[in-house]
Amino acid sequence: MNQWTKVFATKSIAEACILEGMLLENQIPVQQLNKQDSSYVIFGEVEIYVPFHLKETAIQLIQQTFSQ
Repeated sequence: MNQWTKVFATKSIAEACILEGMLLENQIPVQQLNKQDSSYVIFGEVEIYVPFHLKETAIQLIQQTFSQ
């Protein structure tokens, strides 16, 4: 079974979805974990997880996305 590791966290669901799409386009499996409060979305974050062996590749892609 794959070990999953967190590579990103954000308060924006839209940002998490965009990153998820970008990672999936690059053949990196993604799991989102929404830890936001259902009543007060300012509390908590949406976390992005990828398989451990793809962690470095995912982090590089995320950094490239934000450096543009």
